[in-house]
Amino acid sequence: MENIILTGYMGSGKTTVGRSIAKLLEYTFVDTDEMIEEQQHRSIGDIFSTDEEQMFRKLETALLKQLLAERREHLVISTGGGMPMRTENQKLLSQLGKVVYLRARPETIYSRIQGDMTRPLLQCKNPMKRIEEMLAERSPLYEEGALFIVNVDELSPSEAASEILAKCSG
Repeated sequence: MENIILTGYMGSGKTTVGRSIAKLLEYTFVDTDEMIEEQQHRSIGDIFSTDEEQMFRKLETALLKQLLAERREHLVISTGGGMPMRTENQKLLSQLGKVVYLRARPETIYSRIQGDMTRPLLQCKNPMKRIEEMLAERSPLYEEGALFIVNVDELSPSEAASEILAKCSG
């Protein structure tokens, strides 16, 4: 089985589900946000506040190109929520492996990330409204770039992992 790439909005479970899949398959788990933080020696929040979002998006693209150049296999990759918004990134992701969109309703996302101060795009007066707006913008692109979609609202992380594995191997 090739690499599995998880996309979706923040709080959709990419990291939790990704770790579960990696454990089941004995693959290496990779979180692109964590890799960027390690490479840049600073947090995503710092990158957003100092260099702004566009610079961060360029760092994401560079990381995808690096992963492709390294020809790494047996990875489960959890992407940043905005990574698939760039057409170039969608192409790179599909070259890296099977792209799975973890779809969640705004209410599910809000309940999961409520009070999480590490989410720079949600530091606003009405985070629920912001989630709804961003999902309306991003969902079509998540869907377009995915090999298949898993609705995670009613699934535990292990149930989502099992569904993804069944679809990837089928």
